[in-house]
Amino acid sequence: MIPAETSWLQNPAAQRGCAAITAAGYQVYFVGGCVRNAILGLSDSDIDMSTNARPEKVIEIAEAAGLRAVPTGIEHGTVTVVVDGIPFEITTFRRDVETDGRRAVVAFSDDIKDDARRRDFTMNALYATPEGTVVDPLEGMNDLLARRIRFIEDPDARIREDYLRILRFFRFSAWYADPAEGFDPDALAAIAANTDGLETLSAERVGQEMVKLLGAPDPSPAIAVMRQTGVLPAILPGSDDRMLSILVHMESELGVVADWKRRLALLGGEDSAARLRLSKADAQVLTLIREIGFVGPPIKEVSYRYGVAFGQTTVLIRATLAEKMPHPSELETVSNAAAASFPIAARDLMPAYQGPALGKKLKELEQLWINSGFTLSADELLSGA
Repeated sequence: MIPAETSWLQNPAAQRGCAAITAAGYQVYFVGGCVRNAILGLSDSDIDMSTNARPEKVIEIAEAAGLRAVPTGIEHGTVTVVVDGIPFEITTFRRDVETDGRRAVVAFSDDIKDDARRRDFTMNALYATPEGTVVDPLEGMNDLLARRIRFIEDPDARIREDYLRILRFFRFSAWYADPAEGFDPDALAAIAANTDGLETLSAERVGQEMVKLLGAPDPSPAIAVMRQTGVLPAILPGSDDRMLSILVHMESELGVVADWKRRLALLGGEDSAARLRLSKADAQVLTLIREIGFVGPPIKEVSYRYGVAFGQTTVLIRATLAEKMPHPSELETVSNAAAASFPIAARDLMPAYQGPALGKKLKELEQLWINSGFTLSADELLSGA
């Protein structure tokens, strides 16, 4: 059973949507991440549902119950039902008819096992009734409780249905697997044999998976195996993960929040921002880390100019490269420098300085103040102006 206190099990809107479908004589189940996370006692994932009712019938049932139904992916069997302003995706049981490694042609099914077989990993093929009873068509519960990431049935076939599953395997391993269990050898063999398929994936899909993977508590074991199987050089040629575990260890020891951009900057790689189709803002941060964080101004200046988060990243990156744990006082320096406020304003230098000369003088005094450790007062700075 799903723990009774699980939020989605107690969600009145979700239960109302389920009740409308079951009252019409059809089955409906919570499925996937929300079930997986509830069993593991983790925070909620998106609430998805599956049913044996066809999409048109789901729309009919929802509207008859006074609910709004939106055919968001009706050709693939998905209808979004809005209950009390909350949207829920409800998808008809499906089976794959044809796949090309990126998208699938599906047929609807009345069999929950068909629906389970088209999913990626056994731990994601778990369902729960509206009352919280777990339904396990493919015996994925044992893998979930043992924290094993295994493809459903034939790993090679699952990968060829969608090559993104290669990256999902490593992402799920980083977030959910027991490191002591190692990696499923059948999965790794299938992955190594299908790395060419990664070329068919869009940069956006690859980037989304890598961002999620690098945000895991410790992605370094998964990234190392990605390198060993040829996946990492395929998606990030020129990258080097050898220092990643050191960085992750330092983050943990110092209690610094994990940052995927910091980790990606350390990984490196040729044109990684474009290969992962990062946003302009994220790409700029990545460039800044590489240009200033690795080798650049002192920590106090970096922290003052770019803030606490960037200052922490600079401390960690430089310490990782030196393979020497930073002293906690360095993080105090970051906080103090980021909070420092330059005591001189342009008006303090006028009318003696005007135009470009004013800007130049302000910069000179600011640098002098930074170099003093932010200790020089306004009077001391102006006395030399």
